[in-house]
Amino acid sequence: MTVTNENTADREVRRTHDTTIRYTVSGPDTGPKLVLIHGWGCDRTDFDAITRALPPHCRVVAVDLAEHGESRSARDVWTMEEFAEDVAAVLAAESVRDCVVVGHSLGGAVAVEVGRRLPGTVSQVAALDALHYLGLFPTQDPRDSDAFVRAFREDFAGATRGMVEGGSPKGTDPALKDAYFAKMVAVRQPAGIRSIEGLVHWDMDAALAGTAPPVTVFAVRSILAQEAVDRYGDRIRIVPVDLGSHHFHVESPEGTAELLAGLLPG
Repeated sequence: MTVTNENTADREVRRTHDTTIRYTVSGPDTGPKLVLIHGWGCDRTDFDAITRALPPHCRVVAVDLAEHGESRSARDVWTMEEFAEDVAAVLAAESVRDCVVVGHSLGGAVAVEVGRRLPGTVSQVAALDALHYLGLFPTQDPRDSDAFVRAFREDFAGATRGMVEGGSPKGTDPALKDAYFAKMVAVRQPAGIRSIEGLVHWDMDAALAGTAPPVTVFAVRSILAQEAVDRYGDRIRIVPVDLGSHHFHVESPEGTAELLAGLLPG
């Protein structure tokens, strides 16, 4: 364990298959708890500015998923369910009994799975620009999902660039898009492609049906499609936001912190 100040520490928990999950805890352990899960190809440092902007009485747990950031794993299973087990192991190690779980992008799917597995622990699930992309999250026709993954296998950099562009509204700073691309394209393999495959095969409808805690999606307004609202609006609370691109939590940490603080009890 590496302690960085009185109320912040970097820790790790170990699982099977040489899996070590690194995470950071911040704030007093008596405060309301937020668990933060990054998106594909990203890491827990994406939440550093948000953590600083949250009310000081909050307890924040920011997790690096397996083979992202400082976490390592030699396993063969790269599903949303297995990522959720990583997060559940962190919550067990920290003796968390009540929390709000927040996930960005792929991390939103993981957050739903954590809520499904731990209904007595997770009071709410929040997704940061996740779940509403109908070409990515709901289970696809096998031909479509195979074509999506094949694009990454054949031209990983090109497919990654396309993903960044797809999450960037008109007017997004090109330097930001380049920074996101550089970070995501460097994701370690085979976890990078395998976790994309796990996401497009994830059964979101079944997961939502089995998740007891309420689910809120903070979606980029200019990207959110009415079709997604029509399809999922009766199952999840969809809140359009105008804070930036798909990575708005990085671009607007204060605004994102305000949204998350509004989910906390009391």
